[in-house]
Amino acid sequence: MIETVPSIKKAVRIAIVAVAVLSMSACTTRYRNHGYVPTDEELAEIVVGVDTRDSVIEAVGPPSSLGVLNESGYYYISSRVQFYGARAPKTIDRQLVAISFSNSGVVQNIERFGLENGNVIAFERRVTNPSVENNGFLRQLLGNIGNFDPSGLIQ
Repeated sequence: MIETVPSIKKAVRIAIVAVAVLSMSACTTRYRNHGYVPTDEELAEIVVGVDTRDSVIEAVGPPSSLGVLNESGYYYISSRVQFYGARAPKTIDRQLVAISFSNSGVVQNIERFGLENGNVIAFERRVTNPSVENNGFLRQLLGNIGNFDPSGLIQ
């Protein structure tokens, strides 16, 4: 019995150390990279006024998104998001390269935007309030008895 007490103490110490290591590893910073943006060297290969849509794809690859109106441009988008423990994810870097084309399909302009150029958009949320929140099933069923109009069925 005397030999089991030190082994129990040793097992408890190992368990405490394991819990401490696991809890500290849960708070490590993780990053997620999403998307692709061409480097400055790749963009230097594109000549404004000379290159076309096809030559841009050959030089830097296919775009992440296309322009909405008549494929007016190519957009290359990348973002880097930081995750730390139970906190909400935080976007720490976002890059956007916009290549616009003329009507004939020739490169017109190349622009690079970062996170500092972005605008926060406030979404408007329109939600209809339900009128049946505090009504039970029978109250809802019986509440429609007087609202029935048979003249609507004749047509």
